[in-house]
Parts: sequence; structure tokens; C-alpha cells
Amino acid sequence: PMRASYGSSNYIVAVTQLAQTSLRSVIGKLELDKTFEERDIINAQVVQAIDEAALNWGVKVLRYEIKDLTPPKEILHAMQAQITAEREKRALIAASEGRRQEQINIATGEREAFIARSEGEKQAVINNAQGEAASILAVADATAQAIERVANAIRQPGGEQAVQLKVAEKAVEAYSKVAADATTTLIVPSNMTEVGALIASAMKMVQTTGQRAA
Repeated sequence: PMRASYGSSNYIVAVTQLAQTSLRSVIGKLELDKTFEERDIINAQVVQAIDEAALNWGVKVLRYEIKDLTPPKEILHAMQAQITAEREKRALIAASEGRRQEQINIATGEREAFIARSEGEKQAVINNAQGEAASILAVADATAQAIERVANAIRQPGGEQAVQLKVAEKAVEAYSKVAADATTTLIVPSNMTEVGALIASAMKMVQTTGQRAA
């Protein structure tokens, strides 16, 4: 009571003026659009500022509340323009991020598709090579088996004579085909024994092969 009576001629007016001054100071430190969003912070800072100064007046400030903020029309227009600009900025940023992510997704998809095609082509080449190798091995095995069978047949009793006869038959057959072809000019050897010599030479080769196989 003593401080309220002697510390200030009118503590109510003093507290009111201090509250207004403190409010201006706090709002001045905030962004324009934040003044409507942070009323609790504003109230707390004003209470703290008033309470420290009002101790000399014997006054204890417990609470301060802003009921309504009505800025001038010019400020309202400025706030609205600022809000609109911020929204447009956020929209542009969002659109840009969307386009960037879209390009990233497209590039990633193309890269994965290229890798998949490359892997498929690589596997196809490997499969073809393996198939060709298997085919070559199969032909080689079949040829080796055929040669082995011929060699075994030659080693059998009478096998060599049978092969010689087969070679002679093939030689005569080939000679007959050439002679029967009207478009082919056949030069008959002056010595018919040359044909027999040719057949004999072929049979000699068969004999040599049979001896090597044995």
C-alpha cells in the first residue's frame, strides 16, 4: 500500500502506459504475420516487463491478455500482400520440387530399364554361346563315335574287304553320275586302267587307315 501510494501518483495509469510501451516493444521485434500467431508469447513477455517495473509501485501483475489486434488498413494490406507472396513462393517451390523429382524418377526408370536390357542381352549371348558350344561338342562326339565304329568294323574279319568294296561302289557311282549329266563334258581316259588304278588307290588308303586303327 505504501509503494502504491507514494511510488506513483497513479499506479493504474502508470501500469497501463507501461503495458502499452512494452506491447509496442515486443510486437516490434516480431514479424508482422507472427503477431497473430504468438499471442501467448506476447502476453508472457509483457507480463514480465510490467511485473519487474511495477514492484516499485507495490503492484504485482499476474496476467496480461491481448483481446484483439486491429492494425491500420495499410498494414493489413501489407500483411495480405506478404501472405500472398509467401503462398506463391511456396507454390513455386513445391512445383519446382515436383518437376525435379519427376525428372529424377524418369532418369532412374530409364537407367534401370537400360540395365535390365543389357543384362538380358548379355544373358542371351551367353545362352547362344553355350548352345553353340554344346552343339559343337555333340557333333564332335557323334563324329568320333562314327569313326570309332568304322575303325572297329574294319578290324573285324572281312571288314577291310567290305570297306574296299564300298569305296569301289562309290567311285563307280560317282563316275556314272558324271557320265549321265548331259551338261557335263566327260573326258574318258585313253587308258581305262587309270579308272581301276584310281579305285585301287582309294582302297589302298582304306587299308592304310585300317592298319593305323589296328
